[in-house]
Amino acid sequence: MSKIIITCAVTGSIHTPSMTPYLPITGEQIAENSIDAAQAGASILHLHARDPVDGRPSASAQHFMAFLPVIKQRSDAVINLTTGGSATMTLDQRLEAPLQVEPEMCSLNMGSMNFALYPAVDRITDWKYDWEKPFLENSDDLVFKNTPRDIAHILTEMGQNRGARFEFECYDVGHLYMLRHFADRGLVQAPFFIQFVFGVLGGIGADPSHLMHMKQTADTLFGTDYQFSVLAAGRHQIPLTTIAAAMGGHVRVGLEDSIYLSKGVLAKSNAEQVARIREIVERLGRDVASPTEARAILGLKGADRTNF
Repeated sequence: MSKIIITCAVTGSIHTPSMTPYLPITGEQIAENSIDAAQAGASILHLHARDPVDGRPSASAQHFMAFLPVIKQRSDAVINLTTGGSATMTLDQRLEAPLQVEPEMCSLNMGSMNFALYPAVDRITDWKYDWEKPFLENSDDLVFKNTPRDIAHILTEMGQNRGARFEFECYDVGHLYMLRHFADRGLVQAPFFIQFVFGVLGGIGADPSHLMHMKQTADTLFGTDYQFSVLAAGRHQIPLTTIAAAMGGHVRVGLEDSIYLSKGVLAKSNAEQVARIREIVERLGRDVASPTEARAILGLKGADRTNF
């Protein structure tokens, strides 16, 4: 089989500090977690920022710049910046940092959806910061807005104008058809790097049969012009990424997607999850791609053409 790309999503905007003491929130913590994950085998680092005071999701370019130059200096990993940010942010807020730093890669959510985090409230009894509980509770009345106009704007500004390639995050089958639509409009060109996302309440469930269906649909829509990767939320992370690796796909892990290493055991770092999935994929006979190999597979512009 071909080389496998391991992406590590280091902190995200879903989990909150009360869920785990190991969630990186300061610039230094995000940088150290990222560098350690790259050393463990992650060739792509998917990055969000947080307010270092209380860990809330942040779109501030200043907060991103607290760790981006450090990671670039100490690691050759591909830096993949979020354009999704948080469902509570406006599109202009979400794009503040990507427009400034012009990364090699960006994530791009391929449709509007419910993004329901509120069930987590019942599992937390000791809240560390005042913002956390309302942030989770209010997701029962929140739509994560990614309209066709939003998507076209990101493809134009980040892709055509700044040379970024995309991690197309597809939370359901309809998102694959939306990507095909934009390819037909000429706003994005192959090869496509499609991230199948499973287990978010509001998206497709984390069931192996759904993975097969997503793969079959992508085959029909994109033929050989795409690479697929899998992320699965929470306890589904390792089982579904293992299946993806066996199918010839790529994988994504990290504390954005799951705070656990195994059942009931919190991951103490992103590197622990990377090391775990690396061991599994190598036992399956897959060789882990280096950052240089990942850049070649995905047709990236190179770290020298970024602005940080």
